[in-house]
Amino acid sequence: MNNPSTPAKWNHPFAALKHPNFRLYWLGMCVSLVGTWMQNVAQPWLAYELTKSPLLLSVVGALQFTPMLFLSLFAGVIIDRFPKRTLLLITQTSSLLITLALAILVRSGHVRYWHILVSAGLMGLVNTLDMPARQSFVIELAGREDLMNAIALNSSVFNIARVVGPALAGLAMGSFGIAFCFFANSFSFAAVIMSLLFIHPAPGAPKSRMHGRVLDDIRDGLLYIRRNGNLLRTLLMLAVVATFGMNFNVLVPVFAKEVLHQKEIGFGLLMSFVGIGSFVGAMLIATRSKSGPQKRVLRVFPFLCAGFLALVGFSGNYLLTGLFLAAAGFCFISFSSTANSSLQLNTADEYRGRVMSVYALVFGGSTPFGNLYSGFFSQHFGARAGFIACGAIIVVLAGMLLMLLARKKRVSD
Repeated sequence: MNNPSTPAKWNHPFAALKHPNFRLYWLGMCVSLVGTWMQNVAQPWLAYELTKSPLLLSVVGALQFTPMLFLSLFAGVIIDRFPKRTLLLITQTSSLLITLALAILVRSGHVRYWHILVSAGLMGLVNTLDMPARQSFVIELAGREDLMNAIALNSSVFNIARVVGPALAGLAMGSFGIAFCFFANSFSFAAVIMSLLFIHPAPGAPKSRMHGRVLDDIRDGLLYIRRNGNLLRTLLMLAVVATFGMNFNVLVPVFAKEVLHQKEIGFGLLMSFVGIGSFVGAMLIATRSKSGPQKRVLRVFPFLCAGFLALVGFSGNYLLTGLFLAAAGFCFISFSSTANSSLQLNTADEYRGRVMSVYALVFGGSTPFGNLYSGFFSQHFGARAGFIACGAIIVVLAGMLLMLLARKKRVSD
C-alpha cells in the first residue's frame, strides 16, 4: 500500500473527462454556470436597490431555498425511481422559462420586489429536484473509480463560473443594464439541455429496487443514514458549515456598499475573489482524488472557513477583504467537495438519490436560516457584524459537534 503522502496519490486533475458522457455534461455546465452566477450577482443587487434593506434581501435568498427544506426528502424518492437524465431535462427547461420571465420584467421596467420573491420561490422548487439529481447522476457518467475526480471537476467549473460570472455581471450591469444578466442566465440553460440530449448513460447504471410507498421509502433512506456513522457525521458537519458559511450573496453586497463604498463593478469583483479561492480548492481536491476523501479536511476546514469569515468583518481594505473572501471560499469548497465524495463513496447505489437529497437538504435547505441569521445581524448591527457572527457560530457549533462525536466514540469503545 502506498503512503498517502507519496506522489503516487496525485493524479491527473481532468481524469474524469475521458468519459464522453461526463465530458458533454461538463461542457454544458461550463456555459450554464456562468449565466447562473451572473444572475446570482444581479438578483441580490436588484433586490437591495429596490428595498434598501439587508433583511428583505435575505428573504429573497431564504425563499429560494425554502422548498428544498420541506421537499428534499420527497425529491430523493423521485430520483431513485425515475431516470435522472429525464428529470434533469425537465428541471433545466423549467429554469430557462422562469429566468426568461424575470428577465422580461426587468427589461420592461415593471419588475417589483414581489416578482423577485416569486421567481426565487419557483427556482427553489425546481432546484429541490435538480440539485440532488445532478449530484447522483455523476456516477452514471464517470463511474465509481473517477467519481471523486468528477465531483471535484464539477466544483471547479462551478467556481470558474464564480470568478467569471460575477466579473461579467458587474461589467454588464454597469454597461448594458441589469436585465442583461437575467437574459444571459436564461439562454445559458440551453447549453445543458443540449448536452443532456446527446448523453446516453451506461446500461449498467444503478437502478432502483424500491417498491414501497413514498413515506416508507423516505423512512428507509433516513434509517440507512442513521445506521451509517460516516454518512451521519459528514451530514451533521455539512449542515453547520453550509448554513452559516455560504451567505455571501446576502453579506457581500451590503459590505461592498456600506463598508467599502463600492458600486456594481467593485461588488462583482469581490464575488470573483470568492470564486478564485473556491476554484483553487476544487482543483486541489481533483488532483488528490485518488487518495480518497481526507478526514482531516472534514474536521479542520470548517474552523478555517469560520476564521476567514470573521477576518472579513474586521477588514476595511478592499484588497485584503478580497483575499479573506478567497481564503474562505477555498476552505468552504475543499470541505464541501470532500463531504460530497465521502457521502457518495459510502452509499449503496439504490440509496444514492435519497442520500443526496439529504445532502441537498442540509447544503441548500438550511440556507434560509443562514440567510435570515446573517441578514438580521447586518440589519441591526452593521455589515461587519454579519460576517463575524457567521464565523463565530460555525466555531461554536462545529466544536460542540466534534466534542459530542468524540464523547460518543469513547462511550462505545
